[in-house]
Amino acid sequence: MNQVVPDFGPPELPVTGEGETFVVAQLGQSLDGRIATVTGASKYINGRRALDHLHALRAQVDAVLVGVGTVEADDPQLTVRRCAGDSPVRVVLDPSGRAPCGARMFADGAAPVLAVVREGVAGPAGAETLELPCGPNGFAPADIVAALAARGLRRILVEGGAETLARFIDAGAVDMLHVLVAPMILGSGKPGFRLAPIETLDEAMRPRARVHLFDDGDVLFACDLRAARAASAA
Repeated sequence: MNQVVPDFGPPELPVTGEGETFVVAQLGQSLDGRIATVTGASKYINGRRALDHLHALRAQVDAVLVGVGTVEADDPQLTVRRCAGDSPVRVVLDPSGRAPCGARMFADGAAPVLAVVREGVAGPAGAETLELPCGPNGFAPADIVAALAARGLRRILVEGGAETLARFIDAGAVDMLHVLVAPMILGSGKPGFRLAPIETLDEAMRPRARVHLFDDGDVLFACDLRAARAASAA
């Protein structure tokens, strides 16, 4: 059964064994599953407690990962500012090397930046470059996780955008999914994420979730995808 937990405090990710990887993905959305309006406006759908939660997640991981589209649209810092803790390595998936050179993370010195590019592509100034094979649908999530783990970055937060998050879920590369739902109805705009289509409800993922109620109205669904995969494979 799902568990409802009121008065939720800072999130604690599971303890992992030596050499083990753990990938958590997070998504903030409206009550009707939108992450932005039709014009792309998204700040701020979720409230202050959701932001506190996101920064607490960053403080517990080795790397925070976004696609280049998120860098272009939001110019995020991806640092820990709303709680105690060190900022993780910031990872940008940028196969074609199109990240804007003026993005704040490449110049702020707040934490290392790693740009993942396809072979032969130059990364942005201010970032270390990691070359990986890239197919027509982008990098394979398993390759990304393995390459980061080889650098000692084993606890990874996939923070955005929606397409990057969907690719990781479809590939079975996400162990825990955090969905933050704001009591707001947009009625139109960009949906949270689109996964590979299914034909019957029997094919739907039904992860066990802990449901956390924030005092400013947002609700967090912390979904255990690793256990759901293990159950479906049994």
